Amino acid sequence: MNDPETQSPQSFLWGNFFQRDPEKDIFTLLRGVPIFEGLSRSDLKAVERILHRRKYHAGEYIFREGDPGLGMYIIEKGEVSIVSESRSTEISRLGKGEFFGEMALFNERPRSASALAYEDTKCFGFFQPDLSGLLETRPRIGVKVVAKLASILAERLYKANAENVRLISRLALKDMP
Repeated sequence: MNDPETQSPQSFLWGNFFQRDPEKDIFTLLRGVPIFEGLSRSDLKAVERILHRRKYHAGEYIFREGDPGLGMYIIEKGEVSIVSESRSTEISRLGKGEFFGEMALFNERPRSASALAYEDTKCFGFFQPDLSGLLETRPRIGVKVVAKLASILAERLYKANAENVRLISRLALKDMP
């Protein structure tokens, strides 16, 4: 289809002229990531400049359970499996536009799970020094990102707590004579 030999002269000259290259336009992707919600195009451009593009082959680890946490990743293309190696279980499967490892932006505690490229995957890395630099050089943007991260982590903690209460109740009922 993109072979110049088989295209008409008009198609060859104009066919892809106005099409966007989805590989290059990350602004649409970033707009869909909850931590960047509400940022303007110029804000997203500032964020885009500090992201690190990484490629992983299917079966390649992005990080391993127990590794020090250095930052988070946003999936541009592909799928990532979040795996508890200590329990030999897949916790989650994530795809385009989803992110993982965000707690590492706040501390360097060991990773609680592994992230494995389920298929060939492209990610953007957003690391602690990047967030610190953003807070120093563009504090308005940095504070917005940190506030969204805090909100997301608080919601996840709330849900985890509710699940713990549910499981404790189930266990208590099970132990009743």
